[in-house]
Amino acid sequence: MAGDIRLANQAWEAYYRAQATIALELTNADIWDGLLTREYAVLHALSREPHGLRITELGQDVLLTQPGMSRLIIRLETRGLVERSDDAADARARRIRLTPEGVSAQRRVGANVARHVAEAMTRALDSEQMTTLRDLSNTLAAGATGHEPSARKQSIERNDS
Repeated sequence: MAGDIRLANQAWEAYYRAQATIALELTNADIWDGLLTREYAVLHALSREPHGLRITELGQDVLLTQPGMSRLIIRLETRGLVERSDDAADARARRIRLTPEGVSAQRRVGANVARHVAEAMTRALDSEQMTTLRDLSNTLAAGATGHEPSARKQSIERNDS
């Protein structure tokens, strides 16, 4: 048991440091075109959903609370990057979707982010290692209490490979 605790903590520390190091590298890169990383995360999530997402779905996707997501959506609406529309399935709900300006911003910044992520990942990992890392990370996320990846997100990840 003591060995498992030690190994689990060493694995977590290595995983956390790698993620934090690459995240900091990306955050500091001149690739965001005036967007915050969380704002881009919302645009990215919406780019895969032409009919938009409910605010709770967006919060689950980008791991933000409902109040935090509401404030972020207001900022993006003010900048003309997202809009709210009626939800055909539920008259009480609203869906958030990209405006044409939001689509353009997501594509422009997304291309920069994708290049930088690929550069950071391929400096140290080959394709087989990246596949293993992706699969292990999905397994860890699925086992986390209260933060299971959505079926939509898992389907996207499988289709991207």
